[in-house]
Amino acid sequence: MTPIVLVVTGRVTRASVPGLCAELEALLYDAEGTMRDPAAGVDCDVGGVVQADLALVEAVARLGLVARRAGGRRLRLRRVPPELRALLDLVGLTDVVNLGELG
Repeated sequence: MTPIVLVVTGRVTRASVPGLCAELEALLYDAEGTMRDPAAGVDCDVGGVVQADLALVEAVARLGLVARRAGGRRLRLRRVPPELRALLDLVGLTDVVNLGELG
């Protein structure tokens, strides 16, 4: 099964979080609101992010909620920078998302 993939690059700000959530929703649902490929996993590639900070942590948390609302899917992070991994651990979100390989 091919996963649904959202690629996050550049600097993530609090203002960009709603747009990222809308982008993931567009990948998960068609124009009529029907879920696309309910069995597919949800991957989020964060290898191109330039700064791991609390805005990125907020984005990951909210993207995880979007994924869960789409049939109980779990967000799987890919190419996770060590700094983001440490922040997610610090705020207790490592159990909320599936951390993929190190970036």
